[in-house]
Amino acid sequence: MTARANTGSNLIREWRINALQGRFHIDGHFYERLERFPAVLCDQHGYVLFETREEYENSPYLKIGQKVNVASHIGDISCMPGYIQKN
Repeated sequence: MTARANTGSNLIREWRINALQGRFHIDGHFYERLERFPAVLCDQHGYVLFETREEYENSPYLKIGQKVNVASHIGDISCMPGYIQKN
């Protein structure tokens, strides 16, 4: 699957992630909000799993507004604790 065709839902299936919802961004730093948990934020190489809404909303690595941004001092999700590399 090419990165352009990736979606959070496709990667949940392809990588066999136990999650109800996933969001994908090729560079891993800008996402739509997550609403159903467990949920994942994915980039082209891996993902970060959030078991609960509280874990997601209280993450010091995310800035959650209308959209979700990875905090600038982190860079992207691959620098977050718990990042699972898949390829």
